[in-house]
Amino acid sequence: MSHDVITNFGHLQAISTSGFQCLRSNNYAFYIGRVGATGRSTRPASNIKNAHSGGTLHELNSNVDAYLFPCHSSCCGSAKQQVSDSVNAFRNGGAKCGTLWLDVEIYNWGSNLATNQQFILDMVSQCKSMGVTVGIYTNNNNNWQNVVGIDWAGVSSYPIWWANYNGVANFNNFKPFGGWSKPAIHQYSGDVKGPCSVGNVDMNWYP
Repeated sequence: MSHDVITNFGHLQAISTSGFQCLRSNNYAFYIGRVGATGRSTRPASNIKNAHSGGTLHELNSNVDAYLFPCHSSCCGSAKQQVSDSVNAFRNGGAKCGTLWLDVEIYNWGSNLATNQQFILDMVSQCKSMGVTVGIYTNNNNNWQNVVGIDWAGVSSYPIWWANYNGVANFNNFKPFGGWSKPAIHQYSGDVKGPCSVGNVDMNWYP
């Protein structure tokens, strides 16, 4: 059975318990909320908690995830520190998630592929040390190739959340790269006006 997945487009966008109840009634069965690189925002924790609350998404077990968009400016912490801060922030807020997806997009990454590869390995290492289930969010159009090299397979043992805005809820156009032969989730449309007054969301397919 496939599930409609809704991604919180803006990490400061709050969704109430009643909002998630409305989403569930509109056949959205999975939620992935953004957690900040510095872990300072409390709304991701609140959203993840609300998604689990009373009769919304919790009946599908761990169908509430989070994603981390790392920061690469000089004022940000190391890869491990950013993971630690973010995980501690939502845990201290009483939230829990099934998988923490590490967002690898070309924005703000440096040009040294080896340095970028190590940054990702460090994020994964910190997740593992904190008992966090890991996944990778990226695509093979320009992100993975430009950030780490199209053939680098250093984290291919972890599931991939594939971003390709082709408007089709399936895996048919996926071309293997980075050691992955098949995605776990397909993000097929972005910045869509969501139901239930939740604002803009990204749409995903999770078989």
